Amino acid sequence: MTTTLIILVIAAVFVGALMRSTFGFGEAVISMPLLALLPIELHTAISLIGLAGLTVAVFTVSTSWQYVDRAILIRLAIMTLIGIPAGLLLVKFASGLFISIGLGLFLIVYGCYSIAKPMLTEKNQRQLLNEPFWAIPFGFAAGMLGSAYNFNGVPVVVYGTMRRWEPARFRGMLQAHFLISGLLVVIGQAIGGLWTKDLFLLFGLSLPAIVIATLLGFFIHRRIPSHKFERYVFGLIILLGTVLVVSSV
Repeated sequence: MTTTLIILVIAAVFVGALMRSTFGFGEAVISMPLLALLPIELHTAISLIGLAGLTVAVFTVSTSWQYVDRAILIRLAIMTLIGIPAGLLLVKFASGLFISIGLGLFLIVYGCYSIAKPMLTEKNQRQLLNEPFWAIPFGFAAGMLGSAYNFNGVPVVVYGTMRRWEPARFRGMLQAHFLISGLLVVIGQAIGGLWTKDLFLLFGLSLPAIVIATLLGFFIHRRIPSHKFERYVFGLIILLGTVLVVSSV
């Protein structure tokens, strides 16, 4: 593994951690496509972002625990645990081409949704998915997408948006869910054989960058209106998803 490759991996992890600490979510949709474009094993990339996301969650959850709805969090956590094996089966037995194309298409759909979200909420201001049942499919999707792509936060982001959580509760629920689901996903990845010999070397080298990104993200979050920056980020997500699909085909 060359020095240039290690620097590029650390840079990808740094950008993802900065995204998470600034906006509360999104490190996987930034870091995963960047790592997928580098010549490292897919399992290494998946496990590295899993460990990085768990590390950021540990640093941030203490500031927002008071806003957590524990009943919803428990339902999400239980279903996340149940969904993890489905994601492990997907990443273990599906072809790399299928995973890359699926990841690219998911990024494109997620980016388009995120850009269109403000217009959708302006037209429909009512709260959706109020029944406790809805935590079940979103929690299962979080477990499956988390163990397969480290996208365990995306279903909860969609769920929280549709329930119209206020910003403090939204951020608190996300960080608490990331901590619990991230721990479950990392354990599942280890048991599922996704850990590789390069994982801990890359994680150890990336750890200082993760800490710096977390502190810098707190600074940016307090001083820059996030909605002005989000459109650029989600536009980049769409672009990276397109690159993944085109390069895979």
